[in-house]
Amino acid sequence: MTVQDVKPTRSELIELKRKIKLSESGHKLLKMKRDGLILEFFEILKKAKTVRAELDEQFISSMEKINVAKSVEGIVTVKSTAFSFKDTPRLEVESKNVMGVVVPKIESSSIKKDINERGYGIIGTSSRIDEAAEAYENLVDKIILAAEIETTIKKLLDDIEKTKRRVNALEFKVIPELSEARDFIILRLDEMERENTFRLKRIKA
Repeated sequence: MTVQDVKPTRSELIELKRKIKLSESGHKLLKMKRDGLILEFFEILKKAKTVRAELDEQFISSMEKINVAKSVEGIVTVKSTAFSFKDTPRLEVESKNVMGVVVPKIESSSIKKDINERGYGIIGTSSRIDEAAEAYENLVDKIILAAEIETTIKKLLDDIEKTKRRVNALEFKVIPELSEARDFIILRLDEMERENTFRLKRIKA
């Protein structure tokens, strides 16, 4: 089949123009989403760096305080105190929406407690035990926050990558191919119109 054998119609041209318009509109929206996700990603990344630094600092502080407690109270007392805790932390994972991306929101309870809620006797233990317990409660709290933020970052990165691929596919493949097909149909319709005009003139002559 040659180019001359292809006989497109006006309805095909209208349909192609409609597809191009939809693709361009989708491309614009996806670019806006991609840019928004990238901005949100960098905001959360800054927060993640802060939380990670606080987590490292809290870990060092917790280790120092537990070591002091062991040296003052003895390892056996520290371990028996740890086993006397009444409640274990409870976590509930919910969802929240960040720029159209569903990310986890971790709610925790029974982590930070008052001295009388920890389960060990106040009499017979020094303040070193209390300080170590409080330090580790803060550490667990930071770990949960870091887990939530870092999971959010991973999900945002995945969605940014998917959105970028869709933007590139529309920009460099779909829209150019549709535009090329549109230009070809316009060219063929013009040629067909000239051929018909020439034929009519010959018939009239």
